[in-house]
Amino acid sequence: MSYDLEQENKEILARYKDLISNTYRTLDEENNKLIRKAFDIALDAHKDQRRKSGEPYIYHPIAVAKIVATEIGLGATSIACALLHDVIEDSDYTYEDLKKIFGEKIANIVNGLTKISIMNHQNISVQSENYRKLLLTLSEDFRVILIKIADRLHNMRTLESMAPDKQKKIASETVYIYAPMAHRLGLYNIKSELEDLSLKYNNPDVYKEITQKLELAKESRERYIEEFKKEVSEKLNEEGLNFKIKGRAKAISSIYRKMLKQGVSFEEVFDNYAIRIIYKSDAKNEKFLAWKIYSIVTDVYHSNPSRMRDWITQPRSTGYESLHLTVLGPDKKWIEVQIRSERMDEIAEKGVAAHYKYKEGYKQSSEDRNFENWVTEIREVLEQQQDLSTSELLDNIKLNLYSKEVFVFTPKGEIKILPTNATALDFAFSVHSDLGMKCLGAKINGKLVPISYVLQNGDQIDILSSQNQKPKSDWLEFVVTSKAKSKIKSYLNSQKNQLVEDGKEILQRKLRHAKINFNDEEINKLQKFFNLKSSQELFLKFQSNELDASSLRKYIESKNVFNNLLSRFRKSPAKNTTFVEPKEQNLDMIVFGKDEEKLNYSYAKCCTVIPGDKIFGFITISDGIKVHSDNCPNAINLRAQYDYRVIPAKWVNAESFKNRVKIEIEGLDRMGMINDITTVISGAMGMDMKSMSIESNDGIFTGTIILEVKNKSQLEQTFTKLNDINGVSRVRRLQS
Repeated sequence: MSYDLEQENKEILARYKDLISNTYRTLDEENNKLIRKAFDIALDAHKDQRRKSGEPYIYHPIAVAKIVATEIGLGATSIACALLHDVIEDSDYTYEDLKKIFGEKIANIVNGLTKISIMNHQNISVQSENYRKLLLTLSEDFRVILIKIADRLHNMRTLESMAPDKQKKIASETVYIYAPMAHRLGLYNIKSELEDLSLKYNNPDVYKEITQKLELAKESRERYIEEFKKEVSEKLNEEGLNFKIKGRAKAISSIYRKMLKQGVSFEEVFDNYAIRIIYKSDAKNEKFLAWKIYSIVTDVYHSNPSRMRDWITQPRSTGYESLHLTVLGPDKKWIEVQIRSERMDEIAEKGVAAHYKYKEGYKQSSEDRNFENWVTEIREVLEQQQDLSTSELLDNIKLNLYSKEVFVFTPKGEIKILPTNATALDFAFSVHSDLGMKCLGAKINGKLVPISYVLQNGDQIDILSSQNQKPKSDWLEFVVTSKAKSKIKSYLNSQKNQLVEDGKEILQRKLRHAKINFNDEEINKLQKFFNLKSSQELFLKFQSNELDASSLRKYIESKNVFNNLLSRFRKSPAKNTTFVEPKEQNLDMIVFGKDEEKLNYSYAKCCTVIPGDKIFGFITISDGIKVHSDNCPNAINLRAQYDYRVIPAKWVNAESFKNRVKIEIEGLDRMGMINDITTVISGAMGMDMKSMSIESNDGIFTGTIILEVKNKSQLEQTFTKLNDINGVSRVRRLQS
């Protein structure tokens, strides 16, 4: 391709000037020189590189730097690092080069970003190991994570030029780890955009449908917000308040989550937009004015007390402060209202970065200490749990990324923030690991409670401990924090490892006595014979005497019988044998990979696949290829953690296949309803109905039906006809 280099150079310069003019903070001459120097180095490093779209590569670091400057609100050092973030990885510049040019601090941040880049370890999930490295960089320099999130946001915004399978892989990875991380850092706008863009590529049909419906409702939404603003502004102006009112639609991904969680359509989601009241205030009157505005709003509109949230009296651990209330606004529609000062709004927009120590005039607050404690805890988990799989580590950590919080007090009256549903034992581990390991019970507000007690806001906790206490496996059933889980598992694993070694020695002796070699092949055969999941489980059963010499004799007997049969068939194969191994499916039905190969496969049990569905193959370790629906509840995790084992799949002959699908139908009960439903299914559509269960309660019926479906088109036509039945309010397919 030919490129207009002169025009591109003008565009590059224009984008750089736009970056400088839109920086969040005022830049002095020294900072301007630093950013210009970083830009010049990045321009030189990427001069011959282009993105998949054909654009000059330098457009990307400039865009990432702009996100860092304007949407996260970091200063000159971070802007320079964003411009340089791909230099070590993609050019001849080294860490030492950057250290000489910019100093150790910037070189270390860029090096931290380089560490997160793709690794090519065999038989290890590339993505998962990257997450481990991503999280490890947290305590090296906080800015590394913020720049990496900005990098991912720009990649998601420009994902159109990638191949569809790459789009899904990157989108899954984003929603799996980067969106929760942005949430935990208080970057709520970025978190929402990452989730929306992930939905756009993981479930494009749903994304398109909700986007179109929001666009159609835009005019009425704006009219509604204007009416709200008019009524409330009048009252606020009477009090002499300096404020502005903004309205916005809720995030597409947030609306979709509500639709799934509540089992409702878009039209039935009652609060799919929100209003924000932002006011000017000095520090002294900030809280007073928030409650004054709250009082004015609730005088005008009725509020729902159960949906009131006070994040001003006790901010979230990210520093987020705001009053949330839900009121019955104009036209008697529920709407969420957020009340916050300009300072609170800045922290809500920029997250922890808005008041982190890299800002001039920084004074550490309790929110910053809370965040630093969380960072330290993550690092402890990662460093001390090397034997834990990355997948398991991430599951533990993700528990604390999205969780809501509970506020409790130590015996000295200090506040501690823990995830909702945290127990007294979680609290003990949060104070000190040794205290958690020896925890016997607790006193809550002076009353003795067990270690499984679920903490409530305002509880004052005193932990009781004993030197004789040791962690137990049932503790894992009620702790929720990653620190508690990892410490308990580490202790239990060390105990288990010793028992495994003892069992291994017992089995070795027994096999030696039976004159059978102790090797991996024999262990695998023993494991399969006793239907065990791992060799560890096998050794433990011999250690506990659940398996003994008599068990081993049964194995040896079966082994001899199998070998005799096998040798007999090899010597003289039966000519007139009538047995034919049944085929699980028509191998012409699905083909895999770019070359559309015919391979053996089976269907995953976690989702229901019917011909016409969008599908993919997943290569399992011991069970061949499993076919999943694109909408499978496990699809995101599989693509995010094990993308190297995901293969494209497509239908060849959908019409010749039948599969069972479970559907749910709801509506108003009446005489003849069941007859009308069966007439549509068996009569009009000619489908085989395998089972039907209908329950009626106070005039409302709910039913589940299992159908034999030929293809997706037949299912969609059936849904249309069922929805046309008088009294039917909803028909939907259940995933399993």
